[in-house]
Amino acid sequence: MEKEVLNTEDLGYVRKLVRTRSAIVLEPEKAYLVHSRLEPLAKNEGLASLAELVKKLRSGPYGALHKKVVEAMTTNETSFFRDLTPFQVLREHLLPEIIARKGGSKRLTMWCGASSSGQEPYSVMFTIYEHFPEIKDWVLQYTATDISEEMLAKCREGKYSQLEVNRGLPAALLSKYFVKKGMGWQVNEDLRRRIDFKPMNLAGPWLPFPTMDIVFLRNVMIYFDTDTKKQILANIRKILDPNGYLFLGGSETTMNVDDHYERVAISGTSCYRVKKG
Repeated sequence: MEKEVLNTEDLGYVRKLVRTRSAIVLEPEKAYLVHSRLEPLAKNEGLASLAELVKKLRSGPYGALHKKVVEAMTTNETSFFRDLTPFQVLREHLLPEIIARKGGSKRLTMWCGASSSGQEPYSVMFTIYEHFPEIKDWVLQYTATDISEEMLAKCREGKYSQLEVNRGLPAALLSKYFVKKGMGWQVNEDLRRRIDFKPMNLAGPWLPFPTMDIVFLRNVMIYFDTDTKKQILANIRKILDPNGYLFLGGSETTMNVDDHYERVAISGTSCYRVKKG
C-alpha cells in the first residue's frame, strides 16, 4: 500500500469516530499518528489505501472494523515498573499503611484503569509477592481494565518478548515469576490468575467495582478533554475508599479539574486522596 495523506474530511471522520467511541482527543497535528497506526490495519484488511478504509467505515453502522480502528488509535506504550518511583512509594509507604489498617478484614482491593499490555498490573503484583508475602492469602481483588480486547488477551496470556522483559524488569524477578516460552517469557500461572482483566471504556459505562484501596490510572487522562477528565475523576471518587489512594501519571493532576481531591507528596512523587469533610 503506497504512502498517502488522508484528506481533511476523512481525517475528521476518524478523529470524530475515535473521540465518540473512546473520548480520546486526536489533535489535528496528530495526523501522522493516524496514518502510522491505520496503515497496517488497512493492509491487514486487504484494502489498497487509507481512503478505502475510511470509505468502508462510512459505508455501514459501527461494527468490528470501526472497533479495530478505535483500538488501533489507543496508545499502548508501557514497560515493567514504568517511572519506578510510584512502585517504590507503594512498597515503602502505602502498602504497609493499608496492610496495618486492614489486618482485621484481610481484604485488599485494587484497580488498574488502563492495563495496556499488562506490564503495570503485573509490576504491582510482583511488588506484593516480593515484599508482602503475608497478604498472598488475603482476599486480593485486583481488577485491570482496558478498552482494547487485543491488549486484554495479551494481558491474560502474560507472554512477553525478550525485548519487553528487558525493559524495566529486574533479572531476579524474571527468573522467579516467569517461565521460558519459546523465544519469550510467560508470567507464572499462580500470579496471572490473581488479576481479573476486563474490558472497559473509561468514557462509557463503568463496571460495578467494589470500594478500592488503590487505583492506578497513569498516563491516560492526558488524552481526554476536560469534561471527560471531570467525569472520570468523579466516578473514581465514588469507588475510592476514604483512606484509599489514586495514582496518576507524572504530567497529570486533579488540580483545576476536581477540587474534591488532595495531593499527597511522598518521596518525590504524588498520589491523591479524596478530601475529608
